[in-house]
Amino acid sequence: MASTGRQLVIACGALAHEIAALRKVHGWLSLDVHCLPPELHNRPERIAPAVRAAIESQRDLYQEIFVAYADCGTGGALDAVLRESGIERIEGVHCYEFYASTERFAELAESEPGTFFLTDFLVRHFERLVFRGLGLDRHPELQSQYFGNYRRLTYLGQRDDADNAAAARAIAQRLGLEYHFEHTGYGGLERSLQRFTAREARH
Repeated sequence: MASTGRQLVIACGALAHEIAALRKVHGWLSLDVHCLPPELHNRPERIAPAVRAAIESQRDLYQEIFVAYADCGTGGALDAVLRESGIERIEGVHCYEFYASTERFAELAESEPGTFFLTDFLVRHFERLVFRGLGLDRHPELQSQYFGNYRRLTYLGQRDDADNAAAARAIAQRLGLEYHFEHTGYGGLERSLQRFTAREARH
């Protein structure tokens, strides 16, 4: 039996901190969040099955469900699952696009095709997810293979945080890349959740 007035967001774990911040700011007291492991991004073919399983396990408990993922490398597999379920997701190809907006991301990518992008989450977890995740702690000689074609690091910041900016600048220096900062706020994540939570107010 669905909980009256409760809404659920099935989210990428990389968005957990940001969704919690938005939930607090907007007072979305009827919004629950179920996060999937951010490590799924290393195996994007597993995202759609994981989202399907989460939907199936939660569907009877909530009146409304929203999926806080972009396509995220699933090649349309996630959209196929959501069409079956009648559930919407955040528009866009990846989080860089929905944070910056499609237009601004295209401008940034066109101005320097060799750009490595970071978000607040990736800055906070760079060591674990990128450096150790790619095995660079064990095989530092691979850094040139992974990053040799990049020339710029662009940090898309959700918060204008001096500590995060300093950490991102240090990552750029470590990788030998030009540093660029762009404050995006929560962008399409915030807008999509605002539209979703507005549904509850209309019921």
